Amino acid sequence: MVPKNVNADRNENTRLGSPLHRRSFLNGSIAAAVTATALGGATAAQAADAEPVLKEPVLKAGAGRAAIDIASALLPLDGFTTVHDDLYVRILLLENGSRRVALAVLDLTSISAEAIAAMRTTIAKASGVATADIVVTVTHTFSAPHVQATTSSPAAAQYVQQITKATATAIAAAVEGLRPARVGFGTGTCDVNVNRDVLTADGWWLGTGERGSSDKSVGVTRLDDLDGNPIAVLINYAVQSSVMMESVMAGGDLPITADLAGAAVQHVEKQYDGLVVGFFLVGSCGDQAPAFRSKRYTIDKDKKWSQVDAQDAGWLLLTVQGERLGTEAVRVSETIRTSGGGSGSAVRLLTDTVTVATMAMGHPTGPTKTYDFTPTGTADVPVWILQLGNGVFVGVEPELSTDTALAIKKHSPFPHTAVMSMLEGGSKNMAEAQSYARITYEAMDSSYAQGSAETVAAKIGTLLHSLRA
Repeated sequence: MVPKNVNADRNENTRLGSPLHRRSFLNGSIAAAVTATALGGATAAQAADAEPVLKEPVLKAGAGRAAIDIASALLPLDGFTTVHDDLYVRILLLENGSRRVALAVLDLTSISAEAIAAMRTTIAKASGVATADIVVTVTHTFSAPHVQATTSSPAAAQYVQQITKATATAIAAAVEGLRPARVGFGTGTCDVNVNRDVLTADGWWLGTGERGSSDKSVGVTRLDDLDGNPIAVLINYAVQSSVMMESVMAGGDLPITADLAGAAVQHVEKQYDGLVVGFFLVGSCGDQAPAFRSKRYTIDKDKKWSQVDAQDAGWLLLTVQGERLGTEAVRVSETIRTSGGGSGSAVRLLTDTVTVATMAMGHPTGPTKTYDFTPTGTADVPVWILQLGNGVFVGVEPELSTDTALAIKKHSPFPHTAVMSMLEGGSKNMAEAQSYARITYEAMDSSYAQGSAETVAAKIGTLLHSLRA
């Protein structure tokens, strides 16, 4: 059942510390104090009659998933010629009192504003969630067709239709499964990512930078119903899903796959007999690649770089790394003791923007020792913060780098902080200061000037502390 006011426009009310929030809190406190004084020596029964008991809002959660149907008639699509494993739309629906929030995660590289709008319309209609309270993100698998404008071709239009259709199925399941829930958090460790910045004879380029910054932590969030049955397991990990990126099979096919994120999540779902919906929330993936890739960069003794493609043998690399990450997520999930009993777990969605300097977008094809990073303007970077009990999920559009995410986590007042990239379809890299000094791929493959990441991290820190106050 949809709360009667859940469709109302609440943009002003969702901002922390708004006049409405402050007045509501103060008026409620004053009223309670006056009532307590007036009751004085009244009996407990009389007090109960005079003052109705106010119940805490009950946390509810529901989750659903559906495969995006990419029929053979649609292929080839964006260069992809076959489907190795399905791409999914997964949706988490949260409710606390009259507020509903939806998180949609898609096994895609990125997604267009047009497709996001279609998804939001579908989700809002089926669930009653206000469109402003629907967060859309992708797992950033590189082995999925880009979502093009529906006017670009009939195939592109049909692709968006299939994404919308899968969205409708997933949100219907989430609504049907919505029930009182408890939430818990845990953290593990998994070594299937590596810093991808390496020094070559011609400058910094892509490879396996074993000595570079890399966050191996696996953040896990688990939602259970009140009987202890798991509803959803969320994995936050810093890596691009690019094990099979650009790897062409021996027969000439370029396959579609949900890649590392999909393999890890499917392992989790299988461990729970398909009764749980798993979610992969891509973290600071800007400078993080899978430890082992099918089409990989190699560096020789003279620091010259080249690429080698393992082709069909790459599937074993994907299976093993996905299994490792999924196994650790399940291990952590099994140690989590959810709490809240359906009440007392806040659900808040805060959105804001921060202005940063911009520069001309680069398209690097190889290393270089000189580059023009001169700022050319400014842009507003949206920030999303979803609080769920004692945990918080912080997201931005660009791909953040490891050091930026680690700084956000370090200064967060929340005991459980997940940092997410690629919200709202993504917007390339937002590198940290060291990348500009080194002239890395991340710094060149960006429209954000030096200092942007640090500005965004500082803003996020301020917002988190205000939310916790």
